[in-house]
Amino acid sequence: MFNQTVYNGTLDQNYETLIKQAEAILDGEPDMTANLANAAALLNQFLQDVNWVGFYLYHAEDNELVLGPFQGLPACIRIPYGKGVCGTAAAEQKTMRVDDVSQFPGHIACDAASRSEIVVPIEKNNVLIGVLDIDSPVYDRFTEKEAKLLEKFIETLKVYI
Repeated sequence: MFNQTVYNGTLDQNYETLIKQAEAILDGEPDMTANLANAAALLNQFLQDVNWVGFYLYHAEDNELVLGPFQGLPACIRIPYGKGVCGTAAAEQKTMRVDDVSQFPGHIACDAASRSEIVVPIEKNNVLIGVLDIDSPVYDRFTEKEAKLLEKFIETLKVYI
C-alpha cells in the first residue's frame, strides 16, 4: 500500500526519497506499462506546479513518439521524431528545459495552460525507449539542478522497463 509522502527536505533529499519510493513500487514488476504508469503517478504527486507528467514511447517503425502512461489532461497522441520539445529531445538524445514554451520553435501545444516544459530522453542499451515529459503552468519552472535529478530518476526507472 502506498501512502503519499510529505517531502520537506532539501531538493536532493526529496529526490532521494522519490527514487527509493520508485524502487519499492517497481521492484519485481516486469510490465513496462504498469511501471511507467506508477512512475508517472509518483512524479505527479511529488512535483509541485506541474499540470502534466507522462511518457511518450518511441515507435521506430513509424519514426514517432506515441503517448504512453501519464497524469493530466488528455494529450497529443503522436509526436513526429524531431518535432516539438519531445521529438527534439528524442532526436538530440538530451534533456531539454524550456522556460517559455511559446518561444520554442515548433512547440506542440497539447495543454494551453502549459508555460514551461522539461523532457528527459529514456535510452536503454543505446536504444531510444521514449521520453519523460513534464509540463508546468509556471514560466521557468524547471532548474538545471532539477533536470539532473530527473535524469537520475530516469536512470533508476530504466532498470524496471
